[in-house]
Amino acid sequence: MAQELDFYQMMIQPMRDELTQIGFQELRTPEEVDQVMAQKEGTMLVVVNSICGCAGGIARPGVALALQNDRVPDRLVTVFAGQDKEATARAREYFEGMPPSSPSMFLFKDGKLVGVLHRSDIEGTSPEHVAARLKALFDQYCAPKAH
Repeated sequence: MAQELDFYQMMIQPMRDELTQIGFQELRTPEEVDQVMAQKEGTMLVVVNSICGCAGGIARPGVALALQNDRVPDRLVTVFAGQDKEATARAREYFEGMPPSSPSMFLFKDGKLVGVLHRSDIEGTSPEHVAARLKALFDQYCAPKAH
């Protein structure tokens, strides 16, 4: 059983790394989620990661493309649905009125939810489509990058 778990974690790690390698902070406990969500100032993108094909083929690549924009969120954080269940459940408490969806993306400005991409906005599209949707939100709510 332990070997199966180790193998499974080994298979999942690259899916986690795709986001952490581009600047995302992984939140693995409810306490970590609360700590980050208590920081109300500025903008924050929360990505609910997933092992599904649309996360790997569309969502994560789309986020990476969007972060090449002139305006990007101040903070980038992620929870992993189905893996870090308690952290994901706590994060979803902050997505008021939103049904559970993974992969999904939530943009906060000064502690208020201002933009959402649900799985239904991602699945069946392309990384470029996701990036364009995110860039539009970033342009509306985020400050320009410091050069």
